[in-house]
Amino acid sequence: MKVFTTRVIPEEGLALLQRAGITVTQWSDLTEIPAKERIAKCKESDAMLFAGGQKIDRAFMEQCRHLKVISLLSVGYDNVDLKAATELGLQITNTPGVLSNATADSAFLLMQAVARKAFFHHKRILKGEWGFSTPTANLGVDIEGKTLGIWGLGNIGTVMAKRCRAAFGMKIIYNNRHRNEAAEKDLDATFVSFDELLQQSDVISVHTSLTPDTKEKFNAAAFSKMKPSAIFINAARGGVHNEKDLIAALQTGQIWGAGLDVTNPEPMNADNPLLEMPTVAVLPHIGSATIETRNAMSRIAAANVIAALNGKPVPNPVNHLYSL
Repeated sequence: MKVFTTRVIPEEGLALLQRAGITVTQWSDLTEIPAKERIAKCKESDAMLFAGGQKIDRAFMEQCRHLKVISLLSVGYDNVDLKAATELGLQITNTPGVLSNATADSAFLLMQAVARKAFFHHKRILKGEWGFSTPTANLGVDIEGKTLGIWGLGNIGTVMAKRCRAAFGMKIIYNNRHRNEAAEKDLDATFVSFDELLQQSDVISVHTSLTPDTKEKFNAAAFSKMKPSAIFINAARGGVHNEKDLIAALQTGQIWGAGLDVTNPEPMNADNPLLEMPTVAVLPHIGSATIETRNAMSRIAAANVIAALNGKPVPNPVNHLYSL
């Protein structure tokens, strides 16, 4: 049995595969594998363990429909044509659950960095501008007791809400497709409409998957309804916000600041104006980038491969989600 990985994966996942008697071939170049070479590698393999942002489309899957599983080293699956995969009989799996703390911590970090203009002040030091200061220059804002609006109060959103409530006594409001009664009880969270979320939140933190319904939901119309003092945080998927509209909203003062671990498009160009704004903090999609989390993700991804190659039900299928 053979598996091809599109990245060098953490040792714990690799060891699981090897102990299961699976031969592992890894793409070790620090560039994305060309489409033709990815197909060639997969034709020599029984499974693919996929990491990275490339698309897994129908054209690829039609040439690799022999694969027993495509195991994603991620919780997100918006880069996969699930409908085509299911029609072609290809199993797609992901790594849910283990990213919640690390990703929520990234959002929590971004919120504070934006509120205190942390990235901007760090750049001032690098430019040699740490000198004379006045009591009114380059001030941030307090977030103690403010209202946190969560868009997508699932596992990650719930952890973010817990962090904010415990550390800063923030009031929690949220908008979901479905009510989260457990969070309402545990966090005293209040369900509101999307428009109410926009209008009432001092900080909006996005924790939803990217779907046709959520694509660029945060656009000019949405930003225009937010408070001019509001902070927008996106640690989910860059496609949830329209980046040109976000830039305009910040430049015109429709909102106060933004913290992004994901961008639209991704990766972000080095000359993007967001990178020079004092009330913006941008990270290069590092939400799950801790040793512990990536090891856990690799173990789950490996377990999905091992199950599929042994003809057993995979622990974390996502094919059924394409119709949701």
